[in-house]
Amino acid sequence: MNAVKKIALGLSCTAALALATLPAQAADYVIDTKGAHASVNFAIQHLGYSWLTGRFNTFSGDFSYDAAKPEASKINVTIDMASIDSNHAERDKHIRSSDFLNTDKNKQAVFESTGITNVTKDGGFDLNGNLTMNGATKPITIAVTKVGEGKDPWGGYRVGFSGEITIKPSEWGYTYNLGPASETVKLWLNVEGIRK
Repeated sequence: MNAVKKIALGLSCTAALALATLPAQAADYVIDTKGAHASVNFAIQHLGYSWLTGRFNTFSGDFSYDAAKPEASKINVTIDMASIDSNHAERDKHIRSSDFLNTDKNKQAVFESTGITNVTKDGGFDLNGNLTMNGATKPITIAVTKVGEGKDPWGGYRVGFSGEITIKPSEWGYTYNLGPASETVKLWLNVEGIRK
């Protein structure tokens, strides 16, 4: 092997080694709402006798995630409040009214993350951020578990998470009194992202 080839080979090996030792970079994902592999669900007690459950049918968002450095992750989600669906058309019409969500004036709820804390060995973490709805912005913390990640059958790459939080709507200015058993709402977010 002549000197030029030896130098070229040495440079190639050095470059490959340098690339191999670089820290992993966070990948960007879009939430798979098109394939309906994500959901925003809620539950609230009805008079203390049962649970009323439902979901928001229209939302969008994206996030960045690196399994090697989950604390650097970020997520943004926008929910169309008028898309609320409790499986009862007349009730949903009332929920959209000024008595409850007032969706004519407050069309969206927006969550923007501010940080990740308490990362666990199985990939779970606390997702901190600001939730804006009804003209008010409040900090919240969502307990998140990692469902899994890997290649999909169509040549893409996916990662999924599930999050849960209980909030008090009155803290965002919702004042309709449903009784003491209904002062809080449980929210579940199931997010499957497709790597861009």
